[in-house]
Amino acid sequence: MFLQVAEGAAEIAEIAEGMEVPAATTMSFWNLFTSGGWLMWVLLLLGGVAVFLFVERFIAIRAASKMNFNFMKRIREKISDGNIAGALESCRRTDSPIARMVEKGIERIGRPMPEIQNAIENQANLEVSKLGVGLPYLAMISGGAPMIGFLGTVIGLVSAFMAMEGMGGTVDISVLAGGMYVAMLTTVGGLIVGIPAYFGYNYLIARIDRLIFRMEANSIAFMDILNQPVKR
Repeated sequence: MFLQVAEGAAEIAEIAEGMEVPAATTMSFWNLFTSGGWLMWVLLLLGGVAVFLFVERFIAIRAASKMNFNFMKRIREKISDGNIAGALESCRRTDSPIARMVEKGIERIGRPMPEIQNAIENQANLEVSKLGVGLPYLAMISGGAPMIGFLGTVIGLVSAFMAMEGMGGTVDISVLAGGMYVAMLTTVGGLIVGIPAYFGYNYLIARIDRLIFRMEANSIAFMDILNQPVKR
């Protein structure tokens, strides 16, 4: 019995030696990209737009988040001393949403407190809306890019099956496999664009939320300053 097993193994080895094993093929990134079809160019454009939006908004939000922690202390001292003009000048020299928000409140000192509060809130809403410019497009890319990739996959599979139908309905695995891998490239491309755009969008939203919290805290602090007695 062991002899038969050994002879069978020897025969299999001889057959394997006689078979030609195709060499593994490798493709460059450029070849992979162009194999995905024209939708890959659409995904490349969306990826470039997503990178631009993220970098531009990140720089703007980081600049808006910079704040001198002594700012409110100076405002408190000047208003307590009755130096309203000095407080306004301090706000105008500070380029930040919080400073512009406080400036609107200082300009309305002497009016009813609800009117001052409304002016501060309106300016805060304006600053937040400016920080969010472009973010809806980033969110759109994060959701749309994978869908475009999936569309490319479906188009590729349809093309592969149509090619097989043109061959008389015979199942040629090489044609089917080639069509499928080309089709799947668009899905990969869509995910490569969509996933970073999704995380980038949520990261920027989180940064804006932290800034909104600071703006609310400074708004409360400013209203407390107005309720303090002025030094004589």
